[in-house]
Amino acid sequence: MRITTRVNGTEQEVDDVWAGESLLYVLRERMGLPGSKNACEQGECGSCTVYLDGEPVCSCLVAAGQAIGREVTTVEGLADGERLHPVQEAFVECGAVQCGFCTPGLVVAAHDLLARVPSPSDPEIREALAGNLCRCTGYEKILDAVRLAAERQAQA
Repeated sequence: MRITTRVNGTEQEVDDVWAGESLLYVLRERMGLPGSKNACEQGECGSCTVYLDGEPVCSCLVAAGQAIGREVTTVEGLADGERLHPVQEAFVECGAVQCGFCTPGLVVAAHDLLARVPSPSDPEIREALAGNLCRCTGYEKILDAVRLAAERQAQA
């Protein structure tokens, strides 16, 4: 099957995709976008979160064929060329990246939260990030990063 979809603003076409391939696999292995991570393959950890038509989804659970004709935005697509998105910058500055496996999904989840709730409370941040598991931290630096990104976006 041929997959034609818009990824990070660019039309992408991939041939010979079999029906069982996940969107995550196609993004990472066929399109060369390694940002979204393959951790659990069960939609439990959030490491593979991307936007599909503006909605965050676990790309490991989305069949590649479901993306035909749709818009996909990965963690790479949040940056503006070489300039990181404020959420990405805040994660780096706050040391919220640790091993990096959970980071892409957390960044997408935080980006989505701040698009909906520009000044979230701590409970709102925790709820928005609840579907993302981090095995390296106690989440405090991650919360700090979301708070910092919210502050910076409010000032911009």
